[in-house]
Amino acid sequence: MFVDLKPAPRLAIRDWPADEKPREKFSHLGPTALSDAELLAILLHTGHKGKSAIELAKEILRLANNNLAELGKMNIGQLQQLPGMGEAKATTVLAAMELARRRQAGAIDKKTVIGSGTDAALFFKPLLADQPFETFYVMFLNHANKVLRYRCISSGGITSTVVDPRLIFREALYTGATKLLLCHNHPSGSLRPSQADIRITHKIKDLGLLFDIAVLDHIIVSETGYYSLAEEGMI
Repeated sequence: MFVDLKPAPRLAIRDWPADEKPREKFSHLGPTALSDAELLAILLHTGHKGKSAIELAKEILRLANNNLAELGKMNIGQLQQLPGMGEAKATTVLAAMELARRRQAGAIDKKTVIGSGTDAALFFKPLLADQPFETFYVMFLNHANKVLRYRCISSGGITSTVVDPRLIFREALYTGATKLLLCHNHPSGSLRPSQADIRITHKIKDLGLLFDIAVLDHIIVSETGYYSLAEEGMI
């Protein structure tokens, strides 16, 4: 008896049972009922050459070692290594990763009072911890330690970034800030401050004395946690 061993043709997601389609599951059961691959498939919308959006989503996750934190570190070029991942799809995925970071950071708004290095780290870590290059942020506060605004001052290479104190104090004077909180990340994962980190901290602190603007702390963040120069007695 002849048996056809050829695999059955794959069905496109639109031909799946309604209760298995990612969009329908999302609508009826809510986002928590979906796997990471299914959520990614909704963003991708379509697959590629006989490959469903979910199969493409699984390939993306494998490329990121099935780790969403690793996926957040990837760039458009890395995602485009996968067949079917054009610029539009890659941009959509990375835009979702950035929104997730901003949502986490949004837990602290302009009415929030920063009372410790931990408060500052909880704010900045989602923004900076998985960046592949050093980025330097400044938080501007009033006399009661309420957040007025925060701003990226510079971003650079893997091991350093150039910080211009003039940009910091121009912003501070414009916003009426009387206190500053500095923060940058270490892509290497190390939390120990470099000599350059210590020098720029003291330079900004000394300049702040001329404007009666205090530097409260300098926080270093990475995936492993945070380091507070103030808590360690280095300011």
